[in-house]
Amino acid sequence: MSDALTQSGGFRPGSLPSRTEAVLDAVKHAILTGELKPGQPLVETELAARLGVSKTPVREALKTLAGSGLVTMSAYKGASVREVDDILARSVYDMRLLLEPVAATRTAATGPHSWSDASAALDRADRASDAAERSLSNRDFHRALYAGCGNPLLVRTLDELRDQTALVSSAAWAVRPSWELEAREHRAILRAAQDGDPELVGRLVRDHISAFLARNFPETPKE
Repeated sequence: MSDALTQSGGFRPGSLPSRTEAVLDAVKHAILTGELKPGQPLVETELAARLGVSKTPVREALKTLAGSGLVTMSAYKGASVREVDDILARSVYDMRLLLEPVAATRTAATGPHSWSDASAALDRADRASDAAERSLSNRDFHRALYAGCGNPLLVRTLDELRDQTALVSSAAWAVRPSWELEAREHRAILRAAQDGDPELVGRLVRDHISAFLARNFPETPKE
C-alpha cells in the first residue's frame, strides 16, 4: 500500500482535513482491491508508518470507514476490514431493491436530463484499472440515477449504502468477474433514461440489482 496515496488521488479538499481524506481514500482503495483482506486487523501505527503520516489522520479515517460500513470496530480487537458474507450482501441489496428503482424512476420522470454524469461514470468504469476504481465509478453511475428523485432522505439513505455496495461487488468480482455483463446492463439503463422512459429505467434497475444478487449470493434452498 506504499503507493496508495498516489493511486487514490493524493490530498484534496473536502469536509475532512486533507491528510485524513487522503488516508481515507488510500485505505478504502486497498480494501476494495483486496490488498487489505476481509477480517484483517487495521493497526493504526502500522498504517501510519506505511502511509507516512501520524496516527491521528489514520484514526479519523478508520472512524469514517466504520461509519460507511467498510471497517468494523471492536473495543477489544480494534479496527478490522469488514468481512462480506451472505447476510451483509443480501441486507445491502435488499435495501437497494426496495429504494433504488423507485428513486431512479422518479429521477427519470423529472426530465429532461443530459445524463452526462451517468455517462461519464460509465466511461470511467470502462477505463478502470482495478476493482476499486471500477466499483466506485459504478456507484457514481447509480447515484446519478437516483440523486434527482426529489427526496433528500431517500438520497441520503442510498448514499449510506454506497461503500458497502462497493465492498460487496468487489468481493463478488474476485470470485466471479461479471463486470462486463453489468456494464452492458448499465448501458441499457442509461439508454432508457436518455430515451425518457422512467418506467423502463426503474424496471431495468430492479432487474440489474436482482440479477447480481441471484448470481453471486443465491438463496440456499430450505430443507
